[in-house]
This record gives sequence, C-alpha cells and structure tokens, in this order.
Amino acid sequence: MTSLPSNRKLGKDLTVGSIPRHILAYSIPMLIGNLARTSYHIINIIWVGHLVGKDAVGAVGVSFPIIFVLIGIFIGMSLGTMVLVAQYYGAKRYDMVEKVVNNSFLLSLIIGGFFTVTGIFLSDYLLKLMDTPPENFAMASGYLKLNLAGFILLYMDFLIHSILRGIGNTMIPLVFSCISMGMNAIIDPFFIGGFGSFPLNGLNGAAYATLISEAVSLVISIIYLNKKDKMIAFNPKKLIFDRHITSMIFKIGLPSVAQQSLVALSVMFITTFVNAFGSAATNAFGAVGRIDMFVFLPAMSMGMAVSTLTGQNLGANKPERIKDIFKWGNVMTSSITVCLSLIVVFLARPILILFGLGNDANVMDIGIEYMRIVGSCYVFFAIMSVASGVINGAGHTIITMFFTFLSLWAIRVPLAWFLSKTGLGLRGIWIAISLSFAITMIISLIYYFSGKWKKSVIVKTSVKAPL
Repeated sequence: MTSLPSNRKLGKDLTVGSIPRHILAYSIPMLIGNLARTSYHIINIIWVGHLVGKDAVGAVGVSFPIIFVLIGIFIGMSLGTMVLVAQYYGAKRYDMVEKVVNNSFLLSLIIGGFFTVTGIFLSDYLLKLMDTPPENFAMASGYLKLNLAGFILLYMDFLIHSILRGIGNTMIPLVFSCISMGMNAIIDPFFIGGFGSFPLNGLNGAAYATLISEAVSLVISIIYLNKKDKMIAFNPKKLIFDRHITSMIFKIGLPSVAQQSLVALSVMFITTFVNAFGSAATNAFGAVGRIDMFVFLPAMSMGMAVSTLTGQNLGANKPERIKDIFKWGNVMTSSITVCLSLIVVFLARPILILFGLGNDANVMDIGIEYMRIVGSCYVFFAIMSVASGVINGAGHTIITMFFTFLSLWAIRVPLAWFLSKTGLGLRGIWIAISLSFAITMIISLIYYFSGKWKKSVIVKTSVKAPL
C-alpha cells in the first residue's frame, strides 16, 4: 500500500462518512454540468437555425449519429479508467492510481488520434451511406470533419473528468465544463455569423468555436491538475504503456462501448418505426425525446455517483456499505423521478405547447399519449440506473451491457415492431418502451440481490503486479 501523496488536494475518500451526503455532493455538480451541456446544445442549434438556416440544422442532425457513436466509444473507455481509479483510490493504492492515469492518457492519445484520422478519412463515405440529401451534404461534410479534428481533445477532456470522478471529485469537472461551454456559447455567434471583424463561416463556425473552446478548456485542465496533484497530473515522461492495466481498461470499457452502440442503433430502429406513421408522429417523437433526455439526467447522475461510491468502497474492502449506497441512491433518484413523472404526465399539454407544437392537434395528441404512457414508467429507469451503478462500480460492465442488449434488442425493438403492426399502432411502440424499462429494472434488481457483483475487478491485480 502506498501512502497518500502529501500534495493531494483534489480527491475525496468516499469510504467513510455519511453515504447520502456523499451521493448528493457527488451527483449534484454532475447533474448541473449535464443540464448545462444539454442546454448549450439546444442554444447552439438555435444560433445555427437563425444565422444559417434549416439546411444547416439538418446538416447537424445528419452528422450527429456519427459523432454520437464516437462519443460513446470515448465514454466507454473513460468508464474503464474511472472504475479502476475509484477502486485503487478506495484501496489506498495511490501508486496504482498514478499508473492507471498515465496509461490512460497514453491510450487517449493513441485511440483519439486513430479515430480522428480514420473519421475524417471516412466522413464523406459515411454521410453518403446515410443517404444525406444534396442540400445538406456539403455543410455536413465540413462540419463533421472539423468536429472529428477535435475528437482527440474531446477524449482527453472526458478522461480528465472520469479520473476526477474516480477520486470522488465532481466539482472541478463542473468548473471545466462551464469554462468550455461558456466560452463556446459566447464565441459561437461570432464565428457563425461573422459579426465584427470575424469572418463569415456559417455552420463551420460552430465547429471552429467548439474546437477552440475544447482546446482552451483542456489546456486549463492540464495546467490545473499538474499544479494541484501529481498523482493525476499529465506528465509526458510517464506515459508508459502497461499491458495489464490496458487489458483491464478494455475489459471494463469495451462492454460500455458496445452498450452505447446498442442504444444508438435501437434509437435508429424505433425512430424508423415511428416515421412510418407520418411527419406528425416524427415531430412528436422528436419533442418527447428531448423531454426524456431531461428527465433521465438525475437518474444518470445518481447512477454515476453510486458507481464511484461502490468502486471506492469495494476497493477499501467495505462491501457492507454498498447496501446503504443502494438504498439511499434509490430513495433519492426515485423521489426526484416520481416528481418529474407527475409533471410530465399531468402537464403534458403545456409542456408540448412550450416546444412550439400547440398549433398541430395531431402532433399534440401523439405527444400527450407518449408522455402519459412512458412518463408513468420513468421510475423503472431510475431504479435500474442505481442497480446498474452498483454493478458498474464493481467493474462488471459486461453484465450491464447484457441488460442493455436484453432490454433493447430482445424486448423493445422487436416488441415495438410487432405491436406497431397491430391495432395499437403508435401506442404499441410506447407500450414496448415502457415494458422494456420495467423488465430491465426487474432483471437488474435480481442480479443486485444475488450479490454476484461483490467481487471487485482489482482483486487479482492487488496481488499481481502489472506486466
């Protein structure tokens, strides 16, 4: 066991003290950051729509699936780092935390560089494969390539946030996110619309603004970490490849990568089923999807908090604390989600009017039906997120990947297809989505109560030095 570095200032020991206080202190900054990021994307689309036009908005939409898949890869690999950091930090093996961090930075440069170059090379081919309309293609091509050029910066940004969360700190990632998003929001209209002495860049201006803000945020993050804590600092001289740590990161991260891909593909299939019912269904589904996104954020933030607390406490050989982590995680996230569900179910009409859909009665009826059926089942997603948080924190991400596969591809997608062909129509799709939440929650709870997750992923590495 390595002693605690004397200059450690950023980490937080989550293996002692009040569990509900830890959960709140951890999840609230993350929730605020996620809400800010989501709000920024909406503001960005508004700037693009007003300053460039509807074709530019379409170009962003066409580019999103490609960007989403790559972001999913980076999130999955960063999760592998976060779990290892949390467990070693909880075990007070600070030498191993430093090795995981250094190895992860090296991987981010290699993997980020690979996908940046490959993505730019294949971007036009992928856009053609998606049957991008001619009026959107040129803008989408330029916008996508510029975004891909900054993906190595984005990967390192995700990684730094994951490392900090692994040692129990979510406040600093929130500050870094606010710096990036604040700067992006300020310079966006200047780069897009060419105000003042800025050249007129159109949609590409949004990508330039993103590149610049990501670069500035990353530089500030690295400088800050290097001054505050050498254990998690970025030191090019220490970026040494470690085969054993790399295998552990991939073992934990790859199932999450697959999980993100399964989600992306299922959304495409469900959207296809909805599109078959006409533009009113498509417009309604697009609006309620944004509502889902906001409602899910508290549960997702709580799930991440539960993952880190679980990782640290298992690393510290304190599995008895997981019971309270699970209990308080469910109490908090269920309370919040039930309140949001009541708002969605009983205020469906004014919410949809707020989205500008009040003039189309057909769209309103479809959206209200979705919100009342699916909105009533949000709590199932919340409980499942907490159970999955425990399982992920223990490092058994392949199990949660299996749950995602079962939920989406054994239940939601085939059932949505089948029911949409019956007299239920669109209502059948909404029922399929709701049932997938409920069944996945039940399976997750069964696995949690089985206790099979209690063996942490660093048990073997604690007695075996990295190769």
